[in-house]
Amino acid sequence: MTKKYIEKILTARVYDVAIESPLEPAVTLSKRQNNRVLLKREDLQSVFSFKLRGAYNRIYQLTRSKEVNGVVAASAGNHAQGVALSAKKLGLSATIVMPKTTPGIKVDAVRSYGAKAILIGDNYDEACAYATKFAAEQSLDFIHPYDDQDVIAGQGTIGLEIVRQHADFIDAVFVPVGGGGLIAGVGAIVKYLSPKTKIIGVEPADAACMAAAFAKKRRVKLDHVGIFADGVAVRQAGKETYRIAKQCVDEILTVTTDEICAAIKDIFDDTRSITEPAGALAVAGLKKYTARDMVTGQTLVAINSGANMNFDRLRHVSERAEIGEQREALFAVTIPERPGSFKAFCQTIGKRGITEFNYRYADARDAQVFAGVQLRDGMNERLELIEKLKKKKYPVLDLTENEMAKMHVRYLVGGHAVLTDEVLYRFEFPERPGALLDFLTRIGTRWNISLFHYRNHGAAYGRVLVGLQIPKAERRELGQYLDKLAYPYWEETDNPAYQLFLSA
Repeated sequence: MTKKYIEKILTARVYDVAIESPLEPAVTLSKRQNNRVLLKREDLQSVFSFKLRGAYNRIYQLTRSKEVNGVVAASAGNHAQGVALSAKKLGLSATIVMPKTTPGIKVDAVRSYGAKAILIGDNYDEACAYATKFAAEQSLDFIHPYDDQDVIAGQGTIGLEIVRQHADFIDAVFVPVGGGGLIAGVGAIVKYLSPKTKIIGVEPADAACMAAAFAKKRRVKLDHVGIFADGVAVRQAGKETYRIAKQCVDEILTVTTDEICAAIKDIFDDTRSITEPAGALAVAGLKKYTARDMVTGQTLVAINSGANMNFDRLRHVSERAEIGEQREALFAVTIPERPGSFKAFCQTIGKRGITEFNYRYADARDAQVFAGVQLRDGMNERLELIEKLKKKKYPVLDLTENEMAKMHVRYLVGGHAVLTDEVLYRFEFPERPGALLDFLTRIGTRWNISLFHYRNHGAAYGRVLVGLQIPKAERRELGQYLDKLAYPYWEETDNPAYQLFLSA
């Protein structure tokens, strides 16, 4: 690792605004994992995120080298608050450009530090384009959230603290990855001070830009990024962060939404604190790593990077945590439509907790049941239960990994429709006041909407399941029309959960 970065990290100015966050043992998680698990509590910073380190160091170094008229940043969350607080501390004006989808709690937090918030566009890319243009026109300095040497150095102070706080050897440090500023800084200093310690990045499976770059051996731009872990929803890794990561990162792991939710619960069980989805990535990756490689008896550090969680997202997290921990399975089971069949089915399930049981009469022959079942032994028990049901001649479909079933179908089990020419699509659209009306307006009135399910999860994007009656002769035209909507969409007409519970 270059000497320049080590010097930059060692001399980074962060403690005017940041604390040296504690490195705490996760007692419960350590017992379950059969390893010594330590949590680096960056969620305890004043802005509830590590981001103020890099932001302050960058702005401070700017003031040392020239006269600064003011700073501009583009962010939907943690970087915004870090820049706003840092500018206030240094007596500078700050303008933060945020997407219109940004939750009000984050906009209010930015303004509470005296910064000006401008709401532009539906996503970070649109906000960033406006911010860079605004900075140039107003002769202000743009503060990049990750692809900047001083920002990287500021984040690297976390790695310096970890090595100092735990004098014994650390086997691996797990780091959440978005654009790569955190893992570049932490990886650089930890590898310099402890070369044999593994640096393992963790990304959401649906927003894995650094993993894609490692696989292709070059930076790539993702066509679509998942929205659940919005703090790391980045389409492309930074140029400088990727260059450093190639030298000091051992591996990039990806985790699912359910695994992230389970990790949020794990952290709560040990700390009674609630991290945001991006903040729990490291713990989710740590668990995946130990299970995959059967790791025991090691010292493992996970960085809890942030806790800016919207309260109304907790419902979604709690629903998915048990599945992520493999303590719940979801099944579609066909049982005979006759008296006593429910009781016989429950006897087959045995003395397991039923978490969900959805049914509506469809015809006189068979009944389709959407059932949630508690598990004690994870995947093994799930597979055993499926075999047990099959031996009893129950047709069974495992829906535990079926995103549409978990997001929509479980709330729609109410009988099959009596209609023809229905196709099913799943959409995401920017969540803001009037967004649902805008979505319906864009869908138009040409085709009949035969099914509609929308549920707000407190995220920046709404998720909708839509059934449309489309004559076969017009299907190709529909595809062209949907492409013009500029909303991410997936056809779900062939999804078995739809076929079993909803379709004609």
